[in-house]
Amino acid sequence: MIITRSPLRISIGGGGTDLGSYYEEHGGFLIAMALTRHVYISMQRKFDPGITLKYSKIENVDGVDDIAHPIIREALKLVGAPTSDFEITSVADVPAGTGLGSSGSFTTALLKALHIYASKHIDTRALAELACHIEIDLLKEPIGKQDQYIAAYGGLTSFTFDRNGAVEAESLPVSDSLMENIEENILMFFTGRTRSASNILQEQDQKSKSSDVSMTENLHRVKELGYRTRKAFIDGDLAVWGEIMLEHWEAKKQRSGGMSTPQIDEWYEIARKNGAIGGKLVGAGGGGFLLFYAEDPKRLRQAMTRAGLKEMFVHMDVEGTKVVSR
Repeated sequence: MIITRSPLRISIGGGGTDLGSYYEEHGGFLIAMALTRHVYISMQRKFDPGITLKYSKIENVDGVDDIAHPIIREALKLVGAPTSDFEITSVADVPAGTGLGSSGSFTTALLKALHIYASKHIDTRALAELACHIEIDLLKEPIGKQDQYIAAYGGLTSFTFDRNGAVEAESLPVSDSLMENIEENILMFFTGRTRSASNILQEQDQKSKSSDVSMTENLHRVKELGYRTRKAFIDGDLAVWGEIMLEHWEAKKQRSGGMSTPQIDEWYEIARKNGAIGGKLVGAGGGGFLLFYAEDPKRLRQAMTRAGLKEMFVHMDVEGTKVVSR
């Protein structure tokens, strides 16, 4: 049995500038951090005939063209389906639709497993780009390249998206003291709401393609906040990043009426009144996880717990997509 895993992620700054509708005209930049929460793929031969797929559903089919799951179907076509009968199973530490980039993690873990199964090599950059090709080019999802790249690379990484589509990855230096600060003072709380990122990102994508001035200016501002975030992390000053997040959240809400809800706004205000310097929803918006930086994490944790939110502790994955067992 082959087992692979890819980390989920949080967007640290500049999110939204990784969509082709923006970076192909202006270039994009963002920072993301991989988490020690993962999507796992297992793949093995089986004795009975056909293909068995186990994810949120179970599929038993005779051939690749019969597969309903679009990512699995297209990945098998690209890498080459095994000649023998096989089974693929997917499990995740966190449900889909929570803003942590699970689709990109699923795709990179799947592609890694398929390459190992077929005795083929694929490097980190090629893995990320192939995952993007499947989701963006073949399946026409209105998403960016962030999730696939941070899942493949791991760590605390900045990505520059060139107008020609090339992506440059830079691992940011993380000292022991900065990592201690991250794990003590960055807090995440689940809103209890899941949503499709594609639905929210489609509005941004369409506005960018139509050269909507307000959307373009908003993303220019968000990109600049991404550069400022990079400096804050290199300087080891997460309090400054907390202040930038406050600006980022205000800019993010202006992109779409579905970005926030009255309940999310209420929780955000509770956090601000109880020690959070700044924060934002992780992912496209509308649900998922609220991310905060607080210099008094105990006070914030108690307030959000009273508000009924469950915390997920933040730890960084430095390995990216990897083979767990083969």
